[in-house]
Amino acid sequence: MTAAPTSTAAPVPVDAAAPPEAPVPTMRFLPCADVGVLVELESLADVLALHEALAGDLPDGVVDLVPAARTLLLHLDPGRTSVPEVIRAVSELRPTRRTRSAARSVEIPVVYDGPDLDVVGELTGLGARGVVAAHTGQLWTVAFTGFTAGFGYLVGEDDRLHVPRRATPRVSVPAGAVALAGEFSGVYPKASPGGWQLLGRTPLEMWDLHRDPPALLSPGTRVRFVEVDA
Repeated sequence: MTAAPTSTAAPVPVDAAAPPEAPVPTMRFLPCADVGVLVELESLADVLALHEALAGDLPDGVVDLVPAARTLLLHLDPGRTSVPEVIRAVSELRPTRRTRSAARSVEIPVVYDGPDLDVVGELTGLGARGVVAAHTGQLWTVAFTGFTAGFGYLVGEDDRLHVPRRATPRVSVPAGAVALAGEFSGVYPKASPGGWQLLGRTPLEMWDLHRDPPALLSPGTRVRFVEVDA
């Protein structure tokens, strides 16, 4: 019989600079047999904070972290630790997003000539050049990966670029397309269907099996987009 989920942990502050009246998120732990712990959180910001805290100092026996929009999966080595030990270690953390300088960073050159650039300019009220300025003028963070190998979901610091997906997805989006959808930006690693708003293109390969690791972007990586000429 599957064990019942561990009870919700004590509230964990995510940002010590947040105002006292800000709601305090909680963590819910779900054991995954004896080789994993799934931590459910209230927001993507909480996931980013917890991932950042753990990536800088993995608890003994934890071998991998897999973040998603509202969860963080911890893979563990049952020969070195146990699910209760990992839950105890994580529940005692008080993560804050203050270790940005220690994170890996990547610059992505972009030619901003995408077919949806003017549309995004209208949706945001920034105009095409304002969109480029906002996209290049902030630091992005890879929150998690998915959709296809090498695709990173990037969150930024400026909510003016939050735009809806296209009403009608494209049958094929070219590799290297730089795009926006919702609160995220991303780069298509290969040609595929897609409904994101296309801002431009980059020559960088997001996924290369001859590279170690193959993915250019991994969770926690900081990204700066840089405008270049065609």
